[in-house]
Amino acid sequence: SQKRHASFDKIFTWHDGFVDGKKYVKINFFQNIAPLSEVNIHKKEKFCTMIANYKHARGPLELYSRRIEAIRWFERNHPEDFDLYGGGWAELHSPRSIAKALLACAPRRIFESRFSSYRGRAQSKKEILSKYKFSICYENAQGIPGYITEKILDCFLAGCVPVYWGAPNVADHIPKQAFINFLDFNNYESLYRHLRNMTEAAYMGHINAIRNFLDNEQGRRFSAEFFAEQVSARILEDLSGAKA
Repeated sequence: SQKRHASFDKIFTWHDGFVDGKKYVKINFFQNIAPLSEVNIHKKEKFCTMIANYKHARGPLELYSRRIEAIRWFERNHPEDFDLYGGGWAELHSPRSIAKALLACAPRRIFESRFSSYRGRAQSKKEILSKYKFSICYENAQGIPGYITEKILDCFLAGCVPVYWGAPNVADHIPKQAFINFLDFNNYESLYRHLRNMTEAAYMGHINAIRNFLDNEQGRRFSAEFFAEQVSARILEDLSGAKA
């Protein structure tokens, strides 16, 4: 609630709808940005993955249920082309999860089927993602301008092309050619055909766009260094003003 913001003189936020350059200062979720290593498409061992923890939420903007839709579609239609990693998927039927489901008045969760595509927890996101051509990369929520988390950056740094769904204005911050926007497709079948029929040249076009992004100012704005510079500069600016 914005009512809580009244207690603060300055707020750092990723929410583009709030940013005014005065009280609300733009800041991104950050990563340790580094140049992309050489990507050899012929050494990509697998097709598509998702790395996400099992979570659920209510509300019109949540994308947790959309992740499950994607997982189930691949499991039904192209199980050979999809692997799932993350925490919580194997524990859906544990005593703890059953108790939580009953306390939350959501008994249907107890009867959810196991996920046949599940391959375990991700010990190293970069190592796993680097083996795949594509990754289903959905934010926790959609429709929030500027809400771009580490998920898409994890893909970039591993040389994996993300299928993204999240911030409606993501292309204001990241070049369109660097990712595939799920909302450009009518359904998963059309998305799958696009991914499966993509030429090597088209794929490397995405990779080159990712490399250029990581190497230029747009990418630097998602770095830990830029985050620290922005925060420290604003603090020093306010301290100088107070002394004057």
